[in-house]
Amino acid sequence: MSSVLITGANRGIGLEFAKQYLEEGATVLACCRDPESADELSALARQHDALTIFKLDVTQADQIGELAASLVGTALDVLINNAGVYGPKGMDFSDINEQDWLDVLSVNSIAPFMVARALLPQLKNGKLKKIAVVSSKMGSVAENSSGGSYLYRSSKSAVNQVVKSLAHDLKDGGLRVVALHPGWVQTDMGGPQALITTEESVKGLRKVIAELDDDRSGEFFAYNGAVVPW
Repeated sequence: MSSVLITGANRGIGLEFAKQYLEEGATVLACCRDPESADELSALARQHDALTIFKLDVTQADQIGELAASLVGTALDVLINNAGVYGPKGMDFSDINEQDWLDVLSVNSIAPFMVARALLPQLKNGKLKKIAVVSSKMGSVAENSSGGSYLYRSSKSAVNQVVKSLAHDLKDGGLRVVALHPGWVQTDMGGPQALITTEESVKGLRKVIAELDDDRSGEFFAYNGAVVPW
């Protein structure tokens, strides 16, 4: 039985990760900014003793520290850095401003590193020692054929570099790290017109995580197992 910690677990892909790992028999540590308003996640916790909810705003260093302190001595097999934001939508080229950009970078690019670093002792105690970061094909420079989405694209490109560096720096400790493209998913961010369901996306992402080994560490994979170009 594995233990999995998921950030941004109150809805969408994060919530589906929690559901599927619970069905698999894993112990799930589900983190979100406001547990009191996370109705679906709370309902899931009432159904499963193996699910524990933690309050975590991934941009707040004190909350990351408190989470790590509460898990001292815990063995964590998989960390899924899923929390993410798109940023203001419908912005004209001239509307882009520095603060909005910094806010997106803080959540999507910096926070995954900060959370991973804080939880390294717990991951080293685990058997699987895996870190997965939910990125996006929109962060791929090679795949950018339409322009726009400056905030989101740049934040995902940046976190891909974080993944690559972590894979190198943590290799000697036996940890493996991967960037994941979930596909265009029917979530609040993806919208109802998206191509795949959260169930299909997460099923594929879990398979990629399960197959993650030393040879695949530091790579970028889509939910269907395809390699995504940087």
